[in-house]
Amino acid sequence: MIPKRQLGKTGVEVTCIGLSGEGVLRSFGCETQATELIARALDLGINYMESARAYAGSESYYGLALGQRRRKVFLASKAHDRTARGAWAQLQESLTNLQTDWLDLWQVHDLRTEKDLEMIFGPGGAMEAFDRAKREGKVRFVGVTGHENPDILLRAFDLYDFDTVLMPVNPAENAWASFPATVLPEAEARGMGIVGMKVLCRGFGLRLPGLQSPAPWVRYALGQGVSTMVIGCDDPRQLEQNIAACLEPPMDAAERQKLEALVAPWARKLMYYKP
Repeated sequence: MIPKRQLGKTGVEVTCIGLSGEGVLRSFGCETQATELIARALDLGINYMESARAYAGSESYYGLALGQRRRKVFLASKAHDRTARGAWAQLQESLTNLQTDWLDLWQVHDLRTEKDLEMIFGPGGAMEAFDRAKREGKVRFVGVTGHENPDILLRAFDLYDFDTVLMPVNPAENAWASFPATVLPEAEARGMGIVGMKVLCRGFGLRLPGLQSPAPWVRYALGQGVSTMVIGCDDPRQLEQNIAACLEPPMDAAERQKLEALVAPWARKLMYYKP
């Protein structure tokens, strides 16, 4: 059994690892491989699955694979359009592709700059669509995501009462502009569900000497207190390895510090997602 954790103030219990819309799911024309991966995740008990309007055919793969099992999963997606009209249109596309009437979690995708904040929270901005979708029951919860600038996410927290945050959680983060050091404790204080991403640094971390297994990376994220984490997979074998790592104990503070020191020489390259 995959351990479960509460997704913050949503009150929902989710598996401590979810299936990302990345990996083979971020493609077109791979229906067989993608649906097999989703089915395997369901069979192994994963109940948190996410995608995004920007992730190629990912949403459509989920729509094909979930079927009658839709109600067994906490389904999340994201919209990247910064206007109310554009975000609302993307929500309709997501619902159609996912073959569902509602999302459990709809997220503002990839906040990066002050201009993003001005557009999204200004008149006619995307938050009008997100707020409307929650009021009308098309989405249960609203979240925000970001991986470039921790300060931008912190600003967003003050502008809207988000239910969740999706952010990088890995040992390289300690070296520079750390999300776990700044955003994570503030999200905890606000009762938000915390979803970790970039846990394996897009697999680059698995190339480091002595760290070729996902276990230390996954255990590090679990030790940071995330509600769940999403990791993209290319095939069921990778999925099974990630799940096996979740069955090991989370890292304590001393172990996390040792791992941070170990990856420090490569930290800047591992954080490829920051400018």
